[in-house]
Amino acid sequence: MKYILFVCTENSARSQIAEAFFNYYINKAKNTDNKTKKVKETKKHIAISAGTSPASKIRENAIVVMKEMNIDISKNKPKLLTMQMAKNADKIFTMGCIKGCPITPAEKTIDWNLEDPAGKSVGKFREIRDKIERRIKRLIDELGD
Repeated sequence: MKYILFVCTENSARSQIAEAFFNYYINKAKNTDNKTKKVKETKKHIAISAGTSPASKIRENAIVVMKEMNIDISKNKPKLLTMQMAKNADKIFTMGCIKGCPITPAEKTIDWNLEDPAGKSVGKFREIRDKIERRIKRLIDELGD
């Protein structure tokens, strides 16, 4: 199993959304092969997320906009980014906080440079959610899972 690690400052919105979308779509993709209609083998990747300075809880607007996609992140908890997480990750995607992520190895870290929606409208959260979803779909295609 290979780990994809999504990192943002508080692990309360962007990285949680990315983790949820990745695991949702990777599970959806593994369930059936459209050509043969057979169940595919188990997935090769799983996503986790963390923050450099985790919040105490997931942002309410992040929960709302993911519920609109029928994905529930309300029970998730922000987690602290650790050296072990970075070491174990196959690929690391920072949400726009790469300068604040000194423990992510440059050779496997890509910064998505996404605006932090904290303190902004639910509309801004939707905009960021939709950008993340598009990137996640492309990433899964590139990984070939």
